[in-house]
Parts: sequence; C-alpha cells; structure tokens
Amino acid sequence: MYAIFKSGGKQHKVIKGQTIRLEKINQSIGTQIKFKKILMCCNGTHITIGKPHIHNNFILANIINHGRHKKIKIIKFNRRKHYKKQQGHRQNFTDVLITNIHNNYREQNNGS
Repeated sequence: MYAIFKSGGKQHKVIKGQTIRLEKINQSIGTQIKFKKILMCCNGTHITIGKPHIHNNFILANIINHGRHKKIKIIKFNRRKHYKKQQGHRQNFTDVLITNIHNNYREQNNGS
C-alpha cells in the first residue's frame, strides 16, 4: 500500500516504514503527527483518487530528526560595474518516519 500526500507545498509518495525528509515542521522530536491532505491512496487492487483530497484518510508519522541542509551560495555579479553581491542560504528540514497509512476504503459486496 502506498499513498501520495501534500506537505510543505510538495507532494510525496510514501509507504509504511519509509523515512522521508520534509520541510520544517514545528513539533518536537518523537511527536506523532497526522497528515490529512491525502491526494491518492493505493492498496494493491484499488486506487482512490481525491477531489482534491480523500476524506477520512490520514497518514500517521513520527518525527525523528530536525536539521539544516548544506549551504547554498547565491552570487549576483556584473562585470566591469564594480558590483558583486554574495548571500548564503540553509534550508531547515524534518526527517519523518511513516508509521501507518489509514485507508477507509471498504469493498461493497454486490449480491449475497
């Protein structure tokens, strides 16, 4: 079973037990969080697609770690104009372990 959800303006495809790196989430390490913006869920035989989200479905995850990416250097430069501007940026991230994908899909039996 896998699911696609939205977090931090990005879409992520996850399975149970996977560790992913997301944009910074302001929670402490060890906290269990719930993602409710599920865009698609597949359990092997049945695919559910949301319009735009799937209602009553969610993903449970635990926060493992917080950190910062490597520094990115931004340089603006004009030759022969005596202009040079340097700037650096480090993006914050949160590592998350997916513990459960909760899917409310139930097959309806037609007939007896």
